Amino acid sequence: MGGDRTRGVLELHDIQRGVLSPRPTPYAATYILLRIDHPAHGRELMRRASTTVTSAADSISPLGECWVSVAVTYHGLRALGVPQDSLDTFAWEFRQGMAARAKALGDTGPSSPENWEPPLGTPDVHVVLVALAPDGAQLETAVTRARSTFDTLPGVTLIWRQNCHALPTGTEPFGYRDGISNPAVEGSDVPVSNQLEPPLKAGEFVLGYPDELGAVQSPRPEALGRNGTYMAFRKLHQRVAAFRRYLKDNSTSAQDEEMLAAKIMGRWRSGAPLALSPLHDAPDLGADSHRNNTFLYRHDDPAGFTTPGGCHIRRGNPRDASVAGSPRLHRMIRRGTAYGPPLPENVLDDDDADRGLMFAFIGAHPGRQFEFVQSEWMNSGVFFGAGDEQDPIVGSGPDLRDFTIPRRPVRRRLHGLPRFVVTRGGEYCFIPGLRALRWLGDLQE
Repeated sequence: MGGDRTRGVLELHDIQRGVLSPRPTPYAATYILLRIDHPAHGRELMRRASTTVTSAADSISPLGECWVSVAVTYHGLRALGVPQDSLDTFAWEFRQGMAARAKALGDTGPSSPENWEPPLGTPDVHVVLVALAPDGAQLETAVTRARSTFDTLPGVTLIWRQNCHALPTGTEPFGYRDGISNPAVEGSDVPVSNQLEPPLKAGEFVLGYPDELGAVQSPRPEALGRNGTYMAFRKLHQRVAAFRRYLKDNSTSAQDEEMLAAKIMGRWRSGAPLALSPLHDAPDLGADSHRNNTFLYRHDDPAGFTTPGGCHIRRGNPRDASVAGSPRLHRMIRRGTAYGPPLPENVLDDDDADRGLMFAFIGAHPGRQFEFVQSEWMNSGVFFGAGDEQDPIVGSGPDLRDFTIPRRPVRRRLHGLPRFVVTRGGEYCFIPGLRALRWLGDLQE
């Protein structure tokens, strides 16, 4: 093992599978939040979880086709009895918690923590269990078995659950194919989604390995920090009717409406990128995982005439474009799972149903990855010369925002974009390695 550590080879057997592997398709999923009321019972939960979680080296889960991930918040680590000198070595953002970081993340107005769904953002959230399966029946069977890790522990209380699922359309609630872009991680066996992007150093996503700057970050002791990572999960309510109505009200035809939707996202709803199909949708391209993410910007579209610099996917991942800061230092693994019933096709009025995405960021540097992208790229346009313009999809500023579409001879300027996404809550978590789960289980009073 010492040789592997020296060379920085990923110890896949000790990394939770949910860290590196994309979600299955189709899928059913659930988020379960637990509160630890008795440290000894919380530690027993960690011991049991270490035998339930699937590692990145395993193709078969202890729960069959269902994957289970276990994450712990800062308050959860304290409840388990982790010493303060160890807690002090974790990332600052993680220690503060997401509610305390609301201003930096743009969670204001209707998205501010006082409007979050209880118990999200409170000190009661200690453990996050995430399970995914190919369908609801398999998920429930696996969750029933997984409940045995805490159901017999009176000192562990289930305080919240959110079920998620693949929509019948195979898209996220706004109607776009999701889960296309995934960074290549050096040393993993995860398929590359962009053939033109060199793999990123493992330390960008897994603690205890060299990152793009050559640094090695890991909480102490090594038995706790190595092979872990951070997760930010957020419940994002999507105002689907408002989005549809805005597109229709600002289009002259059905074709223009689809083009506007593509310019706002950077992709057609099929998943075909504007970079490879600028004039019309190409569903076959959108469905082709070997081609639908293989493109760059710097030489083919530096000014954003094809893919606007302010569109959602270019803000989230500028690729090789010239922007403030190196895009490779801000790459992150994203997971999105839909929740709630789909709004029926062509309906333009809100039905008051709760629908949206459970969003999860995974990375070793929550500050320069998730928070940087959220504050500097999503909620500001300075990095590419667009002033105070925000992301047209998830921008968190006030209603009546603007969005610019470069074109010749005159750019198109959209006004009055309402807030399409509202944060309903979330938290920063630490995803321990399997050895760390056992270490947490063996803590002494």
